[in-house]
Amino acid sequence: MIHTLRPSLFLASVLAVFLLTTPELAVQESKAAYLEHAGYVRSVAVSEDGKRVLTGGFDYSAILWDRKTQKPIKRFDDHDGAVNAVAFLPGNRTALTAGDDGIIRLWDLVSGEELRRYEGHEGKIADLAVSPDGERFASAGWDRSLRVWAVSGTADPLVIEGNKNNVNSVVFSDDGRHILSGSYDARVRLWDSETGALIETFEGHEVGVNVVAFLPDGLRGISASGDETLRIWNLETGAELENYHAHEGPVFALAVSPSGRQAATASVDGLIRIWDLAKGGETLLLAGHDGPIWDLAFGPDGAYLFSVGSDGSLREWDLYSGGEVGEEPTREADADRLPLPEHPGAKQFGKCAICHTLGPDGGKRAGPTLYKVFGRKAGTVEGYNYSPALENSSIVWNEETITQLFADGPQVVTPGSKMPLQRLNSPEELNLLVQYLKEVTQPQ
Repeated sequence: MIHTLRPSLFLASVLAVFLLTTPELAVQESKAAYLEHAGYVRSVAVSEDGKRVLTGGFDYSAILWDRKTQKPIKRFDDHDGAVNAVAFLPGNRTALTAGDDGIIRLWDLVSGEELRRYEGHEGKIADLAVSPDGERFASAGWDRSLRVWAVSGTADPLVIEGNKNNVNSVVFSDDGRHILSGSYDARVRLWDSETGALIETFEGHEVGVNVVAFLPDGLRGISASGDETLRIWNLETGAELENYHAHEGPVFALAVSPSGRQAATASVDGLIRIWDLAKGGETLLLAGHDGPIWDLAFGPDGAYLFSVGSDGSLREWDLYSGGEVGEEPTREADADRLPLPEHPGAKQFGKCAICHTLGPDGGKRAGPTLYKVFGRKAGTVEGYNYSPALENSSIVWNEETITQLFADGPQVVTPGSKMPLQRLNSPEELNLLVQYLKEVTQPQ
């Protein structure tokens, strides 16, 4: 069965008015966000008590958030690549992170200490899933393998092969006996989590499968793909039960509510759609992200939904009211809140202020403080966790090297560092930025 229930993007401004007055489908716009990552936010997880949220970003870091205050509690920045997957373990005191560096890390969320690391994947890790008892976890890699690990680290992982392309998603069944995976080869697969035996392959998607999930009844699976569809499968027979044409563009994110009555999807179109899985229709449209949405997670009571995307934000949605929780965000620092706000270079520093402070007591954000940056050797701010590329760099920051950094980009000047890709193409604007930094970063 194919359902085509989505609006066309180029008609969005007209349809928004229609949707707001249509009882079957409401649309809500964004008003708030959690902002701390420098660049895309790739993954999100919610603690089992609903009090904490964990995100992973393209800035090589994971951030633990207090949901009540929407403020960061702790940052974990030891990865040497984008953090693509995060997962809490039962008890809310520990969590796993994994990413482009091919390493999985286990963290103590109270102390911030890395407790253990798990290595074996040959390349990027795209997803993590924790077993219901918290004793095992599974990882999905772009080396075409799945791996099932003991959290204790006392045994070698079970390596599951058989996917014909990169594996994007993995999830445990509620009883822990099975694993569902989705691959770029356009197939969904059901596996025995203890032996790694392939139980069933589900075919129907036209291009790569980005996300998979079990429904709580244990009899059905659900998947989302680059072919713009959301599909539901009978896990016993392999039959396709439903096929929703869900978005205008690849569906990157999928989450199922704890009750199994709702599913949420998100896409490159920047929209979140809430689906009634019992009645088979779309019930709510959430608009707010400025660009693709990469991941979704329901809160433990199913009343809230969290989303992350390429606009660098984590957003929380109240699914009863359809509105977003919190205050309206400010992504760039207001020029009048910076030192020397009248300086023409203050505006250019607005985006930099997301990652860097300027004063001696400003602390660190995603990047180190820029206080006394001129004349400072790269990679030497005490207490900041630099990548080896900057720790071993011979660069000394001055007017020439900072200009080169923004003219050519960090991928050229500091290859292998954690700096997000950024350039200033206007020589005039770049000069204003450098002159501003010279004035505000030196001791007064």
